[in-house]
Amino acid sequence: MLSLTDAVPVAHGLGGQKDLPIPLSLAVTGSVAALVISFTVLAVAWRSPRYAGRPALAVPALGRVVLSGPFQAVLKLLGLLFLAYTVMVATLGEDLLTNPVFGIFLVWLWVGIVPASLLLGPAFKAISPHRTLVELLARLTGGDPEDGIADYPARLGYWPAALGLLAFVWFELIYPFNTELGPVRLWLAAYLGVMLVGGAVFGTRFFERADPFEVYSSLLAKLSPWAVEPDDDGRDRLLLRSPLANLDTTVARPGLVAVVAVLLGSTAYDSFREAAFWVRWVQTSDHSPTLVANLAMLGTILLVAGLFSAACVLTPVRDGTARRALPAAFAHAVVPIIAGYMVAHYTTYWYERGQVTLAQVSDPFSNGSDWFGTAGLGVDYWLSEHPGFLATLKVVAVVLGHVVGVVASHERAVGLLPRRHQLTGQLALLVVMVVFTAGGLSLLFAG
Repeated sequence: MLSLTDAVPVAHGLGGQKDLPIPLSLAVTGSVAALVISFTVLAVAWRSPRYAGRPALAVPALGRVVLSGPFQAVLKLLGLLFLAYTVMVATLGEDLLTNPVFGIFLVWLWVGIVPASLLLGPAFKAISPHRTLVELLARLTGGDPEDGIADYPARLGYWPAALGLLAFVWFELIYPFNTELGPVRLWLAAYLGVMLVGGAVFGTRFFERADPFEVYSSLLAKLSPWAVEPDDDGRDRLLLRSPLANLDTTVARPGLVAVVAVLLGSTAYDSFREAAFWVRWVQTSDHSPTLVANLAMLGTILLVAGLFSAACVLTPVRDGTARRALPAAFAHAVVPIIAGYMVAHYTTYWYERGQVTLAQVSDPFSNGSDWFGTAGLGVDYWLSEHPGFLATLKVVAVVLGHVVGVVASHERAVGLLPRRHQLTGQLALLVVMVVFTAGGLSLLFAG
């Protein structure tokens, strides 16, 4: 059997401090300075909301194509075929790491969501196979796909999605048997079962709140230039809009803070567990490595949620505004930070392991077949061969994500905070952003 490194490596980091074209201390110092300077410029020049109600540019010609019935049907068909293929290799394929289900699940789905959503918008929603199955079932029974037999409880918000994301990152990063076919098959079956039952009960609106991959994709899509909104006649239209204006339309719902904390905290833990000092400590410790890993990841997620929520609660509010509502109101500002960390942490993994998966899908049963003509493809290691470029990409992605997060936070603050506290009221959040930046860069280059 192939080793884990040969087939689906779990180490997603991109080198260490030696690969930085500048010293790590200088990178951290420059990044923190960029945040502080950005905040200062915003405080002086940005005194009122600029994105609320800002008109977007309609793209009618392109919209008629991508929103048309035939185009949407093709996307849904591709999603169903993707599901059928995944079910086939999960149930009939060999229990080997060359089985493409591992790459489909851990690389194409989880990591591929990031570039697809940032470039194209809510990509997972467009091809979601269980959403399509629920829509087909509703039409066959004469019902409305959006409405099930019960209303989705508003108080649940994104909490089911947060739990689903936690279940995924736990499986990927901690579960000791995640390279065996049986557990992967079980996870996927449980996920699909929950989605189909939830969609049947609550309608397709259930997926917008509870599907971990759709919620993740849709949040990242807020950073894309695309939006779909109804016109005066209630018909959907395609809009071209500033990503910051798109991000500002994120609706604060229960569980949103939990979603962003799981995404950011688990990525930070993934970097942390690869750090040399941590690996040495785990190897020499008398404690169970699995127990330590569980506590470390959960602690990192709770630390992210706690720091961010505390900074928001410390923010002065207008009369009638509940402090407990502020973390959800500002949570959208963490989405660019998540995107930056994902790009920095997973780019090489997605690029190289994605190519490996492309070769593996042509041989679904590991018998030497070549269904799609890609089995003989080699892997281009250009990114790994240019560590200086990768290190620069890391720093730029992390810093850009935090700067955009500061802008998004400032836009929300000038609309929510009392005028006399619009500057000082953001200082706690700025401090947290600085901590995330310095800590994130240190962890990414801790190898």
